Amino acid sequence: MTKVNETGLGGLLLIEPRIFKDPRGYFYESYNKQKLDLQGIFHEFIQDNQSRSTYGVIRGLHFQKEPYAQAKLVRVTEGSIYDVAVDIRPGSDTFGRWFGVEISAENFLQLFIPAGFAHGFSVLSDNATVQYKCDQYYHPQSESGIRFDDPDLQIDWRIEPNKMIVSEKDSILPYLKQLKI
Repeated sequence: MTKVNETGLGGLLLIEPRIFKDPRGYFYESYNKQKLDLQGIFHEFIQDNQSRSTYGVIRGLHFQKEPYAQAKLVRVTEGSIYDVAVDIRPGSDTFGRWFGVEISAENFLQLFIPAGFAHGFSVLSDNATVQYKCDQYYHPQSESGIRFDDPDLQIDWRIEPNKMIVSEKDSILPYLKQLKI
């Protein structure tokens, strides 16, 4: 059975699927709606996204504003990332707090990120392929984000500053305290 672990930020969950290994390799269910429903994760995912990046890339911190806010289920099929989610829910007891975890093709971990969190990751391996499910379609007009280097968040992306690769778009995002959520 899939194991679901609390992260300390309401609704943000670390998922450990059951892996079946033998001399041929391994098998696991990367997604099973019925089993997640039994764990209290009731979401209908309607869009799958995939990215491939090289070492040092930082993507994020991204989110969509209401009414198009997205819940995501993130996994890695190649390489390793440091995955980060920041609570941006107004009125939340953990507003502005973040959780980070290494997710890799080798550890099979998945992160369930509910709506109301900004999401980003850094690539720790030579290359990484990240796949994630969303419960809302991409809506460009609702797209927003927080700067990866927000001094109030102090996220350690586990990449040396001179090796960080950040898009121009992500490098000019506002800080959390500048957002109107």
